[in-house]
Amino acid sequence: MAFQCNTPAIPTVQEENDTLRITRWDFQPGAVTGWHRHGWPYFVVMLVDGTLRIHNGKDVTDVPLVAGQSYMRQSGVEHDVMNGSPHPIAFIEIEVKRPEALA
Repeated sequence: MAFQCNTPAIPTVQEENDTLRITRWDFQPGAVTGWHRHGWPYFVVMLVDGTLRIHNGKDVTDVPLVAGQSYMRQSGVEHDVMNGSPHPIAFIEIEVKRPEALA
């Protein structure tokens, strides 16, 4: 289940190799990623203060975050992410394709 929205968030892949993919995500107010599943563990680092509105298929949760704040999730997460802020937001997503290569 995804948010009903016609404004997509804009992903810009900044670096990609066999081990990592680093993507900058830019969201206008109300923009969404679209429903997706994460195939790898990933980290998110906020570039500005903002609220991520997360739809997990059942519930919608607002997650306020500040610039520089980060979090990590394991592979398998399925969700849609919306900018729940009244202003544009952006974050960096770092997907770890080969976690064993970083050990």
